[in-house]
Amino acid sequence: MPERGPGGVVVGGMGEFGRVLAEVASSAGVQIRTGRAVDRLLTDDGLSRLEEAVRDSEARHLGELRVCIEAGLDAADLWRGVDARQRALTLFSQLGVWDTEHNNGVLIYLLLADRRIEVLADRGLSRQVPEAQWRALVDELSTSIRHDSIEAGLQKAIARVCELLRQHHPAMAHNRRPNELPDSVVLL
Repeated sequence: MPERGPGGVVVGGMGEFGRVLAEVASSAGVQIRTGRAVDRLLTDDGLSRLEEAVRDSEARHLGELRVCIEAGLDAADLWRGVDARQRALTLFSQLGVWDTEHNNGVLIYLLLADRRIEVLADRGLSRQVPEAQWRALVDELSTSIRHDSIEAGLQKAIARVCELLRQHHPAMAHNRRPNELPDSVVLL
C-alpha cells in the first residue's frame, strides 16, 4: 500500500505542485478547494455540515469515515482506462482508510463526471455487512442526490454507514480512541 499523504490531503491532477500544496495546506489545517464543478454543488456551509455529520457519526462507533467528491478524472487516468471503482480503491489507500486500528474504515466516493458512486469498507466491516446492504446504500444515495441534493444524499449515506458501524463496531465508554482520520470532505 502507498504511504498516507500529509494529513490525508489529496489534490488531484496537479503533480508535484499538488503534493507540495497538500503538504502546506495540511500543516495549516486548510481544506483545499479546487475551483471545479464540485465547488458549485456544495457551499462552504454544506461542507461544514457534512464534516460535522462525520464527526458526530464517529463519536458513536469505532469506525472511521471519509467522504470524497471528485469532479472528474484527469487525462492520465482516462488514458489508462481508470474507472470509478479503481479510482475509489486508489483513494481508499491514499486517504488511509485501510489503515485504521479496527480495520473498519469506510470511503464514500462520488465521481461526478461519470455519475458514479462507490462505497468501500475495510475488511473489519465488509466481512460483516452483506453486499446487498452496500448496494442498497449506493442506490439510496443515488436516488437522494437525484431528488434532493448532494449534501442531503451524503447526510443520509453518512447516517446509514453510522448505523452499520454502530451495529458491528459500537463505541463503548472504556473504548474511546483518538480520531484516526480527518473528518473533512475531500474535494478533487
